[in-house]
Amino acid sequence: MSDIGEKVLMLAEDWIGTPYRHQGTSKGIGCDCIGLVRGVWSELYGQEPEEVPAYAPDWAERSGEDRLMNAAERLFGAALPVTEAEPGDLLLFRWRPDCAAKHAGILAGPNHFIHAYEQTAVTRSVLAPSWRRKIAAVHRFPAANRN
Repeated sequence: MSDIGEKVLMLAEDWIGTPYRHQGTSKGIGCDCIGLVRGVWSELYGQEPEEVPAYAPDWAERSGEDRLMNAAERLFGAALPVTEAEPGDLLLFRWRPDCAAKHAGILAGPNHFIHAYEQTAVTRSVLAPSWRRKIAAVHRFPAANRN
């Protein structure tokens, strides 16, 4: 595991138990999957990656644009092959191949990831085959300080 991956994973684990709150970004108070990633980014680099406009729970279905994938490429760089994923990497998921990516998590090991989803708190989940099939992209957090 890289140094950056180790830091990201340590920070993400500290969010476990944070209640789910749509568009939230506050550790211990509430976040959604994007808020978890934004929160870890802020702790790592000292500032939000960029301003995120308000979004509805069904934003990925309605927009027709793959906004999550576009943002990941803009902020993290090109996606890595899934086979190169390491703990601390960002995982993006899409529910169907013809849909935009809609969910994000942080790889916690070969068989687990940390994420927030409706009706539960930030949690460590098993990266079961049903989740693995939905991985749309893997991105590594940038090593350089972004300040």
